[in-house]
Amino acid sequence: MPIIETINLTKRYGDLVALNNLSMAIEEGDCFGFIGPNGAGKTTTIKILATLLRPTWGEARIAGLSVGPVSARQVRSLIGYVPDYFGSYPDMCVREYLEFFAAAYSIHGAKRRQVCDDVLALTDLSYKVEDEVNGLSRGMKQRLSLARVLLHDPRVLLLDEPASGLDPRARIEIRELLKELHRLGKTILISSHILLELADLCNKVGIIERGQLVFTGTVTEILEKARVGRVVHVAVAERQPSALELIKQLPGVASAQAQDHDIRVALDGPQADPSLIARRLVEAGYRLIRLQEEQVNLETAFMRLTQGLVQ
Repeated sequence: MPIIETINLTKRYGDLVALNNLSMAIEEGDCFGFIGPNGAGKTTTIKILATLLRPTWGEARIAGLSVGPVSARQVRSLIGYVPDYFGSYPDMCVREYLEFFAAAYSIHGAKRRQVCDDVLALTDLSYKVEDEVNGLSRGMKQRLSLARVLLHDPRVLLLDEPASGLDPRARIEIRELLKELHRLGKTILISSHILLELADLCNKVGIIERGQLVFTGTVTEILEKARVGRVVHVAVAERQPSALELIKQLPGVASAQAQDHDIRVALDGPQADPSLIARRLVEAGYRLIRLQEEQVNLETAFMRLTQGLVQ
């Protein structure tokens, strides 16, 4: 049974449809990247899962529990929610901040101090324990926000744009921390616009557009789905114009054109054999420098799938 599941989840604000019959399933132990443009429905989905927003209709489940007013307390004990903004009370230091939330989870006495020390060590914030929260950098605040949601050892982490607005170093630190949490067995749902980092972090990806799930699967599957034809780049040491004409005549070549020092070759169908290009060029006396298939990255796949270029 999936640990996170939505079934025909729909949210309307008057005539605006934020979510449109969204159905998806996330297995325990997944790190699931939730990708979509602004206004696609990512934050709405996460807020519903976090018990902060009620759907117009449809259902969301966490570990088999239906997310709603009746089971809200049970669901909240299973999740850790990190919004895309950080809020705290004024003049509160890091330890006070964590102990305040630990008390809210009914963690008391010596255990509370130990739990706070443990999450501070995990997020590498032990040396900031007496600093005021409002004086921390945005990267430090995001790490503290992660420390906060780990206090009660949740099974599921719901992260809404956790790397938004961070500098490159802070993004790397957050990414490495999330990798460690994934290794520890946490199920992570993370929304982000930083697509290349999701490819490195997540084992599953879901693309949402206008409140509907366009695609869900592994990163490899999404790249294969977005591959519209095969393209190879060929470079020869000399006589590029005549090499281009030779390539155009080969079976399986849909088109070929010069691009700077390369020849960009579009193959006709997935069964076309690029090794034929190399063999014919060598037989014709050309010195082949490079023959490389063009790769589709996650950003290209995202654009193709959300623009309807792939069915």
